[in-house]
Amino acid sequence: MSKSTLRVVARLVCQADKVEEFKAILTTLRDPTRKETGCISYELTQNNADPTDFTFIEEWSSAEALDAHMKTAHIADALGKAAPLFGAPPDIRLFTTIW
Repeated sequence: MSKSTLRVVARLVCQADKVEEFKAILTTLRDPTRKETGCISYELTQNNADPTDFTFIEEWSSAEALDAHMKTAHIADALGKAAPLFGAPPDIRLFTTIW
C-alpha cells in the first residue's frame, strides 16, 4: 500500500474593512511555501460570495513536512501580521485520502 499524503483545508476570515490588507499578507506565503520540502500543492482561494472568507487548500507529503512548514519564519511573520485582522478564529482541518 502506498503512503498517503496529508491534505489541509484552512479557512481564515478577516474583518470586512481589512480584506485587501489581509489578502496581501496571505499571498506572501505562496512562493516560500511552494519551495518547502514536502509541499505538493499550496493554493489560496477567496469566496466569491464573501470576500472576507479565504481558504488555503494544501497537500503535504507527511505530517512532519506540515509541522516543519508551521515552524517557518514566513508562517510566523504572516500569522503575526494577520492575527489582528481576523474576523473569526481560523478553522484548520487535516484530511487523509481514503480512496
